[in-house]
Amino acid sequence: MSAEASGPAAVVGDELVRRARQWLAQDPDPETRAELSGLIEQGDLAALADRFGRKLEFGTAGLRGELGAGPNRMNRVTVMRAAAGLAKVLGSGRHVVIGYDARHKSDVFARDTAAVLTGAGLHASVLPCPLPTPVLAFAVPHLGADAGVMVTASHNPPRDNGYKVYWGDGSQIVPPIDREISAAIDAGGPVDELPLHGPGTLTELGDDIVDDYIDAITRLPLGDARELRVAYTPLHGVGGATLTDAFLRAGFESPMAVEEQRNPDPDFPTVAFPNPEEPGAMDLAAALAARTGADLVLANDPDADRCAVGVPLGDGSVRMLTGDEVGGLLAEHVITHTSGERMVATTIVSSTLLGKIARAHDVRYGETLTGFKWIIKAGPGMVFGYEEAIGYSVGTDPLPHAADPDGTAPRPPAGDVDGADHRSAAGDGDRLPVRDKDGIGAALTVAAIAAAAKRAGRTLLDLLDDQARRYGLHATSQLSVRVDDLSLISGAMARLRATPPATLGGRTVERADDLSRGDGGLPPTDGLRYTLSGDARVVVRPSGTEPKLKCYLEVVVPVTGDVGDARSQAAADLDAVKADLKATLGL
Repeated sequence: MSAEASGPAAVVGDELVRRARQWLAQDPDPETRAELSGLIEQGDLAALADRFGRKLEFGTAGLRGELGAGPNRMNRVTVMRAAAGLAKVLGSGRHVVIGYDARHKSDVFARDTAAVLTGAGLHASVLPCPLPTPVLAFAVPHLGADAGVMVTASHNPPRDNGYKVYWGDGSQIVPPIDREISAAIDAGGPVDELPLHGPGTLTELGDDIVDDYIDAITRLPLGDARELRVAYTPLHGVGGATLTDAFLRAGFESPMAVEEQRNPDPDFPTVAFPNPEEPGAMDLAAALAARTGADLVLANDPDADRCAVGVPLGDGSVRMLTGDEVGGLLAEHVITHTSGERMVATTIVSSTLLGKIARAHDVRYGETLTGFKWIIKAGPGMVFGYEEAIGYSVGTDPLPHAADPDGTAPRPPAGDVDGADHRSAAGDGDRLPVRDKDGIGAALTVAAIAAAAKRAGRTLLDLLDDQARRYGLHATSQLSVRVDDLSLISGAMARLRATPPATLGGRTVERADDLSRGDGGLPPTDGLRYTLSGDARVVVRPSGTEPKLKCYLEVVVPVTGDVGDARSQAAADLDAVKADLKATLGL
């Protein structure tokens, strides 16, 4: 190798080793210390560059990444730095509730968070065991806390973990709070210099917090039909016990769980990817439904904030419903079982069906950026919100304040930090017991809808046909492109902005909205929306959590005869749009 080639590489290598040794000096975890020491000894600069050449960025989704040593991995140092940043923004005396799932290191990260927060003078309440994310989201406002932390990577691969932050109203953080926390993290020093375990206080919560959550979701509009056989899988996650208890308390028969997937297992041994939307993930649940004659198939993702729904068919197969289909069924059910001033909301990438349902029932409708943190803030009187990625929050008639069960007195607000109310109590008229995705409350409500349909000799598929006749058949699909080089995504978005398509699937592009400019009245976001002739739409956006470019397609076909014919036409139309879009992207 020439001197010209080796010089710069050696400088970069020296800097990587320096950063690695600096990290090693503060790392309290013997596993990641051993990993990092080995890489230094081996001189594995490529591995060091992957860990130290960049870092996990803290944003509105918190942190999420692969377990391992270094700032570009999830580990105890990364978590303790995040906890210290949160403590700095909140200030001494605040109250934070901490939850965790059953992934590798989740319990350790939860304990480290509590140690840092109490060391900074805050009060930490830790959930009693690995529990679903919606229990944490419920617990924050229920306990009158100022913030919450959930250690989870949801449906990511087994080697990943994550760190989600909630504000005092039980919803995920939004700007500028995320930027404040990120800046505080970056300004922090080595974690081995942080005070731990006091002067703040630590509370280990009991099972009563889970009971309170179940009590809240069993007061959702569930009707009185209960005869239903359910095949269920928690996909090796933490939803099984809580969902079963909720079903029993609501008066349903205990769901039949897939035995191989019943218990939490951080390695997710029976699925290639622990996401109920992935091919093959629902095979065992479908087989269970066929063996037992189940009426309905339900699944949660590993942290149980999402819910997948399937209808068993006569041939032993299962027809899985899309998130938009479930969203439409839940919306109409909730609207017809609640009263007063109400609002429903979804995102710009979800089906336009919800807006038509809202207009038909004369309730307010909101459309937001992607993410439940935005859906929840669509407006007062929320009774239902959903996103197409099988996430739903179901509400009811106005709820009493958590801190005042009789609803007779307003809950006092949290104090301010830098002029910002860090709890943002939901206030009178609150209708959502969980202000985030709730896969268990959604499963209960879907079961109630299916039980009522069964009593009438029908299924969820019949209800979908009813909606298609009433509102038109709204068919949706996705095109998702995963890349190793993120510049390919930015390049594709730049090409689309410079030269937007004139037609897609034989339909004229009648309007092109550049969402980065705030077109459509929404806050700016990196995305493009195309309105096509004949009542169709395409939205293109980079994923916020994965190296993917995601495209959301919808066509609406009027139903004048057989619904099956309309479905066939819609499928062909979606295929044509998808084929043209794929060619246009050039990826």
